[in-house]
Amino acid sequence: MSQRTWKQQADELHDTLSSLSFVDAGGRTVAPDAGYAQWRQWTLDLRKNRGTVYLIGNGASASMASHFAADLAKNAQLNTQVFSDLSLITAISNDMGYEHVFAEPLRRRGSAADMLVAISSSGRSPNILAAVGVARELSMKVVTLSGMSAVNPLRALGSLNLYVDAPTYSMAESCHAAALHWWIDLVQMENHE
Repeated sequence: MSQRTWKQQADELHDTLSSLSFVDAGGRTVAPDAGYAQWRQWTLDLRKNRGTVYLIGNGASASMASHFAADLAKNAQLNTQVFSDLSLITAISNDMGYEHVFAEPLRRRGSAADMLVAISSSGRSPNILAAVGVARELSMKVVTLSGMSAVNPLRALGSLNLYVDAPTYSMAESCHAAALHWWIDLVQMENHE
């Protein structure tokens, strides 16, 4: 059996990143540069109005949520929030169920002036879907990042839905990290224009 090479891995990553697509709330395809332009404008408007960007995810996606919340706060001067406090996570999980771990704090803190960035490799995590439901009730802008299956439920719920045709969690996570970095780079470019 032959070993997979780094070149093969890099080529697959390139191909998967090239598959990145956006659909809007109406299910219409949006070209990647137009999708990023819209996301950037929403972010700049949110900063001007002193709104908050909430970022959520599980596992590696939770780490990404925390990482990019820090980058947005430090480098793009945005108010950010992640729900990573262990006491809050365990209290909600124990008393209400893990599917409410993001939805309940978002219900209490979020407003129509805010944005939710929901990261889920599979697009099927019940706690992510529940939080997106709350964000929609609050009339927040919702940007989703998903992979694995083009018909995952998360991909149909956001104001803007980023999808990569990634067959594995590792490939989806790698692509989502690159996609999030590009968003932040675009927002930071405003500081230099």
